[in-house]
Amino acid sequence: MVRILIADDHAVVRAGLKALLEGRDGFRVIAEAGTGEEAVNKAQEYHPDVAVLDIRMPGLSGIDACRQIVQTVEGCRVVMLTSYAEDELLLAAIDAGASGYVLKRIGSDELLHAVERVSQGEGTLDPTMTQTVFEKVREANRAEDASAFSDLTQQELAVLALVSRGLTNRQIAMRLFLGEGTVRNYVSSVLSKINVSNRAEAAIYAVKHNINRVVHFDDDDDAQKRDSAT
Repeated sequence: MVRILIADDHAVVRAGLKALLEGRDGFRVIAEAGTGEEAVNKAQEYHPDVAVLDIRMPGLSGIDACRQIVQTVEGCRVVMLTSYAEDELLLAAIDAGASGYVLKRIGSDELLHAVERVSQGEGTLDPTMTQTVFEKVREANRAEDASAFSDLTQQELAVLALVSRGLTNRQIAMRLFLGEGTVRNYVSSVLSKINVSNRAEAAIYAVKHNINRVVHFDDDDDAQKRDSAT
């Protein structure tokens, strides 16, 4: 038996959710709440398996209620309900520990399936929001990659990118139209700033942090062939 708490500030919505959920074999609504504070209190009192929370409630928001429930009610997993697909709310809900994020406009079968999946320890996300999550994750990864090189100047970054491709100082100098001694100084500065001992470690660091996402060269393949032939 999956024991469920439902929280929404509209009594009619709660009644509809209760009827829907209890119409499914193995589901039982053990508590209801009309505010975020009440949802937290009821969750702590009844220890449900799943809490279905409206994301927007007066007083304590659904997101804040989610965070408190996840932190204080062992084993309780949260499904957030929302009327609109809002990127920032989605990410805030995920950060708060929600296991599911469902739009209210979805069909009853989809909601039941979402609650069932969450009760089994899985995560679920409305399909319309999946692309948003992927894009936000990609943005976060790009920002993390960029931060790994934040102490480097643009020229040092270009030098490191070429070091990671295995180019010698002479080849880098020709590629960037610099003197070989200048490149040597840049390499020394880069090693110091990223706290590595040699070019091989610098190359590993650059690849690990996806320097190709940060630095782009035109006609890379042709240029590398020319450099290698020099």
